[in-house]
Amino acid sequence: MSPTDAKAPSSVPVGVDPNRASIARVYDAALGGKDNYEIDREVIRQVKAVAPEIRYMAWANRNWLTRAVRCMVGQGIDQYIDCGSGLPTAENVHQVVQRANPDAVVVYTDNDPVVLAHAKALLADESKTYIASADIYEPGQVYDDPIVQNHIDFSRPIGLVHSSTIHHYPGDDYADLMRQYIDPLPSGSWVALSHFYDPERAELSEVARRMEDIFSHSAMGSGWFRTRAEILSMMPGLEIIAPQPGMDATVVPCDLWWPDGPPPRPLTTEQELIGCAVGYKP
Repeated sequence: MSPTDAKAPSSVPVGVDPNRASIARVYDAALGGKDNYEIDREVIRQVKAVAPEIRYMAWANRNWLTRAVRCMVGQGIDQYIDCGSGLPTAENVHQVVQRANPDAVVVYTDNDPVVLAHAKALLADESKTYIASADIYEPGQVYDDPIVQNHIDFSRPIGLVHSSTIHHYPGDDYADLMRQYIDPLPSGSWVALSHFYDPERAELSEVARRMEDIFSHSAMGSGWFRTRAEILSMMPGLEIIAPQPGMDATVVPCDLWWPDGPPPRPLTTEQELIGCAVGYKP
């Protein structure tokens, strides 16, 4: 299903303005989901004028998240905080984690009313998965939330996920924002982060800046592309994991991080423009 074929939700949750684009719903539209409105699909149509295969970017991010979480599960991490969980169409973090370890705990955090309504319905029968209503750009608010405090043990390693979240943060203090998340994590914790990526190659940077202009001036109002150095600055105090054997431990396009098979060659422009890094805290 394409974003233009998707139908809007049949009812509008309390607090939702269907005439204002939502980050979570725009992402859902890019994935071909159904939990979005015309205003969200209009953002995608605008972006397609610059990046026709925007869905490749969305799916590259989604598939990377699955691999990154599997990696953390393999390291024995059994409790997770997923910040800005959004409206995934398949393979939620708790499904990936609990397939390998049914006793693992996952707490999703978001403050989008559509996301909260969706998550509460999805998690109604779950006993190890929770949703906390918190502003992910206020790390203290996330960590102090009663649901996080009741279900996450900060004396043991934690898996922290920021998948396509910080590129919507408008401030220049994004590195400090992530430091506030990372500093309280206990030793042995893991952090997975993906972000709109400017590879600093002329032809790709030009597309990145054009997309950035559309995102920031559209009804969504945000979406910044940052360089490798800027993204790495968001991982202070972490040992970055090599994305593949023999590669430097650094930021790479999501499709190049621990691919399940040979990655497509060459990557599309859209696949090049979503980057990621995974690291652990010594």
